[in-house]
Amino acid sequence: MTSSGASASLLRVEGLSKSFAARGLFGGARGTAVPAVRDVSFDVPPGQTLALVGESGSGKTTTARLVLRLLAADAGRVTFDGVDWLPLPAGELREKRREMSVVFQDPATSLNPRLTVERLVGEPLEIHAVGTRAERRERVRALLARVGLPEAALSRTPREFSGGQRQRIGIARALATEPRLVVLDEPVSALDVSVRAQVLNLLLELQETTPSRPAYLFIGHDLAVVRLLAPRTAVMFRGQIVEEGPTGELFSNPRHPYTRLLLASQPAAHPSERKRGGAADAVEGGPPAPRGCAFRGRCPSARARCAEEEPQETVDGDHRFRCHFPS
Repeated sequence: MTSSGASASLLRVEGLSKSFAARGLFGGARGTAVPAVRDVSFDVPPGQTLALVGESGSGKTTTARLVLRLLAADAGRVTFDGVDWLPLPAGELREKRREMSVVFQDPATSLNPRLTVERLVGEPLEIHAVGTRAERRERVRALLARVGLPEAALSRTPREFSGGQRQRIGIARALATEPRLVVLDEPVSALDVSVRAQVLNLLLELQETTPSRPAYLFIGHDLAVVRLLAPRTAVMFRGQIVEEGPTGELFSNPRHPYTRLLLASQPAAHPSERKRGGAADAVEGGPPAPRGCAFRGRCPSARARCAEEEPQETVDGDHRFRCHFPS
């Protein structure tokens, strides 16, 4: 499932797949490969944001780890800035990684608590031998100012900051080398609601004002956040992208039943306003059957064809989906 307008892509993912060996009762491999990511394709244009959404276990974080080459893919192709990313040798990969970074979900665990903020933010610059020591220190000062932290933070450690401040440190670190792509792995889900908007607005501002104008690959499940941050959204279920399109259109006119249930599951202002049949209902049950549509067991629109034939991609303008009987 590849976005239209892919010719202008900074990141292009084609047919990406990954399986893991199933574990037995005592931790040993059972010899059965369980697909975590299945034939995933998408494009991210320069300076733009694509959101990958879905419930826990849908494969979105695994997809991000495959893109970053933190996991080895079983099949597929990842092209970053025109370069075939997956077969790059270690030396070239290290050099190219300067242009790609990540902001993790929980800054309390992703930032080394024993290092000062100066060391944490400056480490990517040191790894990639950017500038002199004095120039790196000045760059760290400037980055802290851009994310709203005082110079006094340089000598302090992450444990001395609030969750929102720690995430700002993580963002400053991610932007240190002026990357062209930043993977945002649930960057606000561990934060209090009161500081989420601040961090999201900061990400939007930095995307516009950072000289490299980074593209974002946003991993998340909070659709209110996605609506604010991403002009385009891809929905994942059981390791596969089942729908992709412009965020506004996808939210207002979902074509896949899982997308409809995912939207219905989002909290409303009052419990009585919440729709029935949320995404929690959609993902209950065991693994998908070996053939047919993986979602059919929880789909209110499933018919006989869904049990026999796996849906193929359908393209409707700038909207793509995998469903025999779309809305």
